[in-house]
Amino acid sequence: MEAARPLASPLGRISISNDAVAHIVGRVAAEAYGVVGMASRAKGVGRLLTRDRWRQGITVGGSADEGVTIELNVIVEYGLNLAEVASTVRNRVRYEVERLTGLRVSSVEVRIQDVKRSA
Repeated sequence: MEAARPLASPLGRISISNDAVAHIVGRVAAEAYGVVGMASRAKGVGRLLTRDRWRQGITVGGSADEGVTIELNVIVEYGLNLAEVASTVRNRVRYEVERLTGLRVSSVEVRIQDVKRSA
């Protein structure tokens, strides 16, 4: 398991793993308009999103003090404005991770690895 993100509360500490944050990012990306799949970090090979692959192509780093850094590799539907899709994904990921975990997100980097026509 990757490093955990500790949050202090009056009742004790809460730790959120990088895998848990990556799972949230994957679900948000899967629901984003224009994203048809996630791309593997290795060799840019793309695969359509399935339930088992929520964390594919997602890297979570940073620290609790500096904030969480997120990188995700996506496949976008052909014909859409790539910059708008990336911006929407970036904003939604930041909002949902902060809302669901209480962690501060310092950066979200969206890499468009490929474009595909939807079926």
